[in-house]
Amino acid sequence: MSLDSDSSSQGGDNRSFRQITRDRLLFEMLRSTRKDSKSAWKVLIMDKFTVKIMSYSCKMADITEEGVSLVEDLYKRRQPLPSLDAIYFIQPTKENIVMFLSDMSGRSPLYKKAFVFFSSPIQKDLVAQIKKDSSVLPRIGALSEMNLEYIPIESQGFVTDHERALEELFCESAEGFNKYNACLNAMATRISTVFASMREFPRVHYRVAKTIDASTMTTLRDMVPTKIAAGVWNYLSKYKTSIPEFPQTETCELLIVDRSVDQIAPIIHEWTYDAMCHDLLCMDGNKYVHEIPSKNGSASEKKEVLLDDHDPVWLELRHAHIADASERLHDKMTHFVSKNKAAQLHQARTGGELSTRDLQKMVQALPQYSDQIDKLSLHVEIAGKLNSIIREQCLRDVGQLEQDLVFGDAGTKELINFLRTQLGVSRENKLRLLMIYAAINPEKFESDKGTKLMQLAGLSADDMIAVNNMRSLCSDTKKPSGGGFTLKFDVHKKKHGYRKERTGEESAWALSRFYPVLEELIEKLSKGELPKDEYNCMNDPSPSFHGLPTTTTSSSARTSPAHSMRSRRTGGSWARPRGSDDGYSSDSVLKHASSDFKKRGQRIFVFVIGGATRSELRAAHKLTSKLKREVILGSSSLDDPPQFITKLKMMSAEELTLDDLQI
Repeated sequence: MSLDSDSSSQGGDNRSFRQITRDRLLFEMLRSTRKDSKSAWKVLIMDKFTVKIMSYSCKMADITEEGVSLVEDLYKRRQPLPSLDAIYFIQPTKENIVMFLSDMSGRSPLYKKAFVFFSSPIQKDLVAQIKKDSSVLPRIGALSEMNLEYIPIESQGFVTDHERALEELFCESAEGFNKYNACLNAMATRISTVFASMREFPRVHYRVAKTIDASTMTTLRDMVPTKIAAGVWNYLSKYKTSIPEFPQTETCELLIVDRSVDQIAPIIHEWTYDAMCHDLLCMDGNKYVHEIPSKNGSASEKKEVLLDDHDPVWLELRHAHIADASERLHDKMTHFVSKNKAAQLHQARTGGELSTRDLQKMVQALPQYSDQIDKLSLHVEIAGKLNSIIREQCLRDVGQLEQDLVFGDAGTKELINFLRTQLGVSRENKLRLLMIYAAINPEKFESDKGTKLMQLAGLSADDMIAVNNMRSLCSDTKKPSGGGFTLKFDVHKKKHGYRKERTGEESAWALSRFYPVLEELIEKLSKGELPKDEYNCMNDPSPSFHGLPTTTTSSSARTSPAHSMRSRRTGGSWARPRGSDDGYSSDSVLKHASSDFKKRGQRIFVFVIGGATRSELRAAHKLTSKLKREVILGSSSLDDPPQFITKLKMMSAEELTLDDLQI
């Protein structure tokens, strides 16, 4: 069974975001067809997008348990199964409706009966098109709007799967205007279905456009959060009358921002285990391929594994600093040997310490230990590989300069010196340094000084596009005071960090100073302290809103000491279970992952348009513990630095006047 296998027995208030999503698919959709179906087994048919929703939410074993014997693609040629009923989980598009009608119309339909569930609200004309076919209508067992059109990528994160949002929403060209509107509408639809699933009615906060004035130039990108907020609000207003038991007063908070709120987070090296894996290793999503010894003693063989919530070692270590994770993995391996009599016996015979490969060979004949050692050895291998890459690419030096630039301890002089002397640093890492510099000092690239810096770094023309687009993306953001200075006098400037140091967040681990802006914004939102000139709210608070746990939660968060995610050993406890004895016992870890939500205050939802980062996902987990409120991070996509840089290269920056805007 999956992580959330016992969630159906819990009350609605106790379930986490991902549990609710899973339960709706398995019980509200699949199980609901049993009473009206005479077929013991059914076929589940999905389109390309709903397949993603299902695969991230449920395991195949969960689906089979609910009576599904076969899963099919709507657009692939399928064998007729006229004795079986079919469940359709599809988006309500014209193309999908045509395919569905083709399956079920005429004298010889593919299936006996069809139970149709739409992932979002369906247009009336499409419903009329279905009803118009007299041969199909008697064969429909259900026609329902599930309102579940988001991908739960992990326990507290979801994406709307708009991988080209940066290009389509922030590339302001006339020919792209239709794409702009289509992307906005689809994104607003999918965000709103999160609240339909959760039965939550949020206060919709959004980052306002900087300049909406007939005398100034305004870009379409300025309007993106405003338009998304308006679209979400429109759907929420309809849900209040169309969805049973949908709240009529506010139950949670939603904050909508775009990627320009923090351009450094997607680029800077993040030093946690999770971020390092996705940044430095060639992973396909959460898939990692590693080599294991062959069972017959010949050459090693490749094995594909998933680094996700079902791996208890990953669940415990993912948010730990890479140095901390490495130490803890070593401790776990030592602990395993001390507990395992077979390992002790082997150690006594050989008279030396056990290597990972020794342990792997030893337990091949001991199936009861193989799962434990496989998990541990996998992560020992990964951590070792990461540490090797860090050394080979001089990443400690790169990371130190990145954070010194961000916090004002280094400037142009230090950057130039680094580019001249650190010849072993890769072009990609030099590019990331210059992108951080461009985000902090966009004015430096208005003359030929920026070009000279890029030439010094040996960047290509494509790289220069990424740097310039980074600069344009952040051109309207607030600069720290005292930001105007020239290259000539850079050495004499006073320290003024682009980001302030956080008090009470000291760490024993190096390179742990950086934090995403979103972390600060969520804390301000929780306290009701978002800047009024930068953030608006679509709805005024209703009287009952003040009676909910927000006030007490906020005050307790201010008075109680915060647990630092960066402190050594004791810090980071929000990311790992206190009772975990070895890290490969899944019970303690998974119970911790779906901890008691009924004691928490109102949920906080944050949506980042243009791609979220792993540091922001980490902040959501950290603040859930700190604020005693489940923080759920949503975005158009989840991007690692290489992906984000590629997307920046696909952007352009053309300004439009107010007359071009259609609000």
